[in-house]
Amino acid sequence: MLTLRQIEVIRAVMIAGTLAGAARLLGVSAPGISRLMKYTERSLRVKLFERIQNRYYPTKEAEDIFEQINGVYKKVDDLQYVLQQVDRGAGILFRIASVPSLSHFVVPNALKRLREKFPALGLDLDIIKVQEAQDYLLLGKCELAVLSYAFEHPGIEVQSLGVGELRCVVPRDHPLAASPVVSVAEIARYPLVGVVPEDPYGRIMMDVFRRHGLGYDLVMSVRFGVTTIGLVRAGIGVALIDQFAAPDASELGVRVLRIREPTTFEPFVAMRAHRPLSRHAAACLQLLREEIRRETRGAAVTSC
Repeated sequence: MLTLRQIEVIRAVMIAGTLAGAARLLGVSAPGISRLMKYTERSLRVKLFERIQNRYYPTKEAEDIFEQINGVYKKVDDLQYVLQQVDRGAGILFRIASVPSLSHFVVPNALKRLREKFPALGLDLDIIKVQEAQDYLLLGKCELAVLSYAFEHPGIEVQSLGVGELRCVVPRDHPLAASPVVSVAEIARYPLVGVVPEDPYGRIMMDVFRRHGLGYDLVMSVRFGVTTIGLVRAGIGVALIDQFAAPDASELGVRVLRIREPTTFEPFVAMRAHRPLSRHAAACLQLLREEIRRETRGAAVTSC
């Protein structure tokens, strides 16, 4: 039986026509090529080449062998091409889902960097509510779900991506806009727009007011927290959002203010339990963590 190394050497001699040329192609010594060729011919009991004036010509008996060797190399080349395509992500669709607040900056930034790693990777991003994540994951509609709230399910693993804070969004000409930091009591004096407390995201916002004995009274409710930015810009009220929903409000027509009292917002990622992630999902998970760390570090520096 021929080894892959023997096949490689035979083909190199076929291409180069000399032992020295074959050695250069393979990056080895000519004596090594000569020894392996002699051993191969003895093993096969077939003379593969005729030497004529220091050049090697295939024998008539070896033509079928050479045809098969070329077939092997064609398969190897095909395999190499497939591996290169896999490495680039070609022919693969990576599906990810995200709640709206994290789909505006954190997830897109992570996906941009993911495409830089895998230029040919297909991407599919769907916007969901936390309550929809279980079905999306269990039905295979996504491999990762980026969430604003954790939940428990025997078939799903939920991991924290980091810890951030909440922010207050006000119109640019609002009385609160004069200061970069406001208290919860100051916010409560003005009409509030936001997500209803029956929703996990809205419950996070309601708890901020409840901890200080204040009511969470909405003049207008929305399905998604990021929708409040447009309503705030229109002057309908002020809102609380997470810091990842609008890290840069300079072009949004609003001011994003820090809250004096301690607040926390913890984003999560969910995936199927007891099932290894694809290399693309694993890379994306790492990039999501990095984006969360980058934003929280940037916010900490800004506040100093």
